[in-house]
Amino acid sequence: MSPLHVVILAAGQGSRMKSSMPKVLHKVAGRPMLHHVIETARTLGAETIHGVIGHGADQVKAATDSYSVNWVMQEEQLGTGHAVAQALPELPDNARVLVLYGDVPLTTAETLQGLVQDLDEKTLGLLTVTLDDPQGYGRILRNPADEVTAIVEQKDATTEQLAICEVNTGILAVSARHLKTWLPQLSSSNAQGEYYLTDIIAMAGQAGMKVSVAQPGNPFEVQGVNNRLQLAELERWYQSREAERLMTEGATLADPARVDVRGELSIGNDVLIDVNVVFNGKVTLGSDVSIGPGCVITDADIADGARIQAHSVIEQASVGPNAQVGPFARLRPGTQLGANTKVGNFVETKKTLVGEGSKINHLSYVGDSTLGTDVNVGAGTITCNYDGVNKYQTVLGDGVFVGSNTSLVAPVTVSEGATVGAGSTITRDVPEQELAIARGRQRNISGWKKPEKH
Repeated sequence: MSPLHVVILAAGQGSRMKSSMPKVLHKVAGRPMLHHVIETARTLGAETIHGVIGHGADQVKAATDSYSVNWVMQEEQLGTGHAVAQALPELPDNARVLVLYGDVPLTTAETLQGLVQDLDEKTLGLLTVTLDDPQGYGRILRNPADEVTAIVEQKDATTEQLAICEVNTGILAVSARHLKTWLPQLSSSNAQGEYYLTDIIAMAGQAGMKVSVAQPGNPFEVQGVNNRLQLAELERWYQSREAERLMTEGATLADPARVDVRGELSIGNDVLIDVNVVFNGKVTLGSDVSIGPGCVITDADIADGARIQAHSVIEQASVGPNAQVGPFARLRPGTQLGANTKVGNFVETKKTLVGEGSKINHLSYVGDSTLGTDVNVGAGTITCNYDGVNKYQTVLGDGVFVGSNTSLVAPVTVSEGATVGAGSTITRDVPEQELAIARGRQRNISGWKKPEKH
């Protein structure tokens, strides 16, 4: 089969977005629209992805530098036909060419596969959609044999043609050899004064080619974005699809309309997700996991039976089986919680390994630390891990008990079975099974008077 080349049109300014940012970089589900389109092209197995850029070209390139894209400049925006023509020198004659749009982010690979898989030199693949309200779209013209013969843009359509509800999505697939013949023949003699890519449909008909039509499973797949209202509509549709998928796969959602997936979320069975939860990046939830309301979870692994209570924030961390987190806890990057651990309310951890059965119940900061098994960290404990230049490690051995309001000045090790008295500032290592107390001597001052209001 001939190689597949995808041309993504992403040169428009998007003035109706009222933004200094190029339109294709506005986000759906936490990612720029253009990223969605590029990912779809990669899923289709494209040999080369060509991006036609113009307005904000440097911003577009910078925002997509993790992808392999051959960028082509369109200095003047003279229509879709003109945009695709900029990529012609980069297309091998024998290539199958699929034209996509950077502001149409949610077309599925399954829908597009039907356009490209059986494409040959005698076929042009065209994606159309039937709408109840076709206002603003080019209409699909068919002959008495129901064959597609042309597309007429709304501004050029007759009253009779405006009644047609089958419309053009702009997405098509055809041999590069045909594009190199047809695009130089395009004319801008139309109401817009632009070179319409859609005019090649009539050329294909005149050449005796078959126009093979496919339609998406849902019109939202081919909805473009011209303003922030349409952006919000696509966001809601995307999230509704994700909610349906999660419930099908075994999750109970307290309110399917109030869960946002902005990345890749995989789940086990019997997962419970409360309202206003946001998942970013790649997140895995094991079976019997419960996520409380208002949580934000980013690039994290949550093991079977874990309980994440309300308003907790987890980022680049892992939570072990049957662990408890929150409410109002924050696990920062590098945190690893073992089985049956607990990180309670108003606790923050960073680059910390918490061993099985250990607890940091409340009001503590533990960073750059390793905790063994069955460690108890009292309320108000902090690890002083930063000297203003470098970070240092704190190690708490198995069975260590740290009293409330303790400062552990790193680097420091509290060895197995040791106890630290409440209110201590620990600056030296504590041997196994010993009690460490480091407090200033208390003075009680008699006759002292409290301040009074003036």
